[in-house]
Amino acid sequence: MTSTLRAAALTGVLVASALTLTACGSAASVNKSSAGSSDSVKASTATSAADFGGMDALVAAAKKEGQLNLITLPRDWANYGKLMDEFTAKYGIKISDENPEGSSQDEINAITTRKNQDRAPDAVDVGGAFAIQGQQQGLFASYKVANFAEIPSGRAATDGTWYNDYGGYISIGCNAGKVKECPKSFADLLKPEYKGMVALNGDPTQANAAFSAVYAAALANGGSLDNIQPGIDFFGKLKKSGNFNPVQSKQSTVESGETPISIDWEYLNSGYASEFKTKGINWQVNIPTDGLYAGYYNQAINKWAPHPAAARLWEEFLFSADGQNGFLGGYARPVLFDALKSAGTLDSTAAASLATVSGTAPIPSQDQITKAKAAVASGWSKALAG
Repeated sequence: MTSTLRAAALTGVLVASALTLTACGSAASVNKSSAGSSDSVKASTATSAADFGGMDALVAAAKKEGQLNLITLPRDWANYGKLMDEFTAKYGIKISDENPEGSSQDEINAITTRKNQDRAPDAVDVGGAFAIQGQQQGLFASYKVANFAEIPSGRAATDGTWYNDYGGYISIGCNAGKVKECPKSFADLLKPEYKGMVALNGDPTQANAAFSAVYAAALANGGSLDNIQPGIDFFGKLKKSGNFNPVQSKQSTVESGETPISIDWEYLNSGYASEFKTKGINWQVNIPTDGLYAGYYNQAINKWAPHPAAARLWEEFLFSADGQNGFLGGYARPVLFDALKSAGTLDSTAAASLATVSGTAPIPSQDQITKAKAAVASGWSKALAG
């Protein structure tokens, strides 16, 4: 699995049970579109499939557009390659995936700088802090997928401007062929035998995976959701000890052995373990109990999406049983996991492949994430330079 600079912090933890969020009905009047035929629905203001006249009408409108612009989605991240291929095969809609190695900030920038342009992204997949930022800046359209009410409480904006789609736990991946004894905790990472080995998936001031690793390190070293500084200090110690590897961990560096230990999302590390098994690479994955931290990414629709119907159909697809099980097939934990299980539509085989987790991860609020992000932005370079 390819890892990328998926920037900013994200909200929420992965819990065993899901609470039901009651949908606040949002049927809008059917408007006429200035683009397309005069009798078509104005897709850019549709807040549900019902505004099109139902799912079949939404599908027809999206097929007429025939294009979907996405951004910063590596094909090997949470099974997105397969999901995009299945969407195109099912609906005949071409997908453009720009800048797959980009960040959440790149996604926000693309929306703000390409307003009303045909090459703007139609939908984005961003970390929690950027989901809130986009919502506050009025960048996202309000849209509620058909099963919006099944999204657990707190996992979606009540106005439908963003919603969690998949998540996972921070984990420690390790090449057992190059490391004599793989670390299982953050405390282990300071051992002298790991000199030059411990890498992050990007810069925590921009990359969500790396930021989350710092948060997890804080929890492992006396910090809290209100105090990420111990996590920043931990990486300062890791750098001073010589154990920190400044190379960004990703598929190529893991495969080559350049980053033999990687702190990253479990679905990426688990993907490496599965993919490289046939290549003779024994990549082990441990979720550290001394720094248990988890979070979700979020879907949102560009308010000025050049293909607004296709954008809405994409969300309906991702939150369908096929879409959610698609994430599960990439070792990510879909937000509708419990709803699928209750309905008997969960891919039990894929679910059984998820890493075992002991304990419950704490839940950071958006305010806590925002403050933590600011602390990392101001203190990260100082910690590594110290």
